[in-house]
Amino acid sequence: MIADDVGLDINRFKSGPLGGDLQIGAAIADNNIDVMIFFWDPLQAQPHDVDVKALLRIGVLYNIPMACNRSSADFIISSGLMDEEYDRFLVDYSKRFSKDIK
Repeated sequence: MIADDVGLDINRFKSGPLGGDLQIGAAIADNNIDVMIFFWDPLQAQPHDVDVKALLRIGVLYNIPMACNRSSADFIISSGLMDEEYDRFLVDYSKRFSKDIK
């Protein structure tokens, strides 16, 4: 619907229960997603709740701006930072894990 209404080229992922959450998470890990707006129903139990939580976790891990509600999405989209290059700070977790492995 977005592609038809605004004429943008949209990369579509599968539905969440069919692996879409995992596809999005992989795209985040590959640095192919800069911002995530991910609406889900907080009043409805999700059959793939574990996948939703994993997606949110990977978004935090890779420090991408995320919105899970309309207010946050409005703030992200209207931010002046949307019009310029933004250098995200990424923690090098490999150093943390190398200390734990012996």
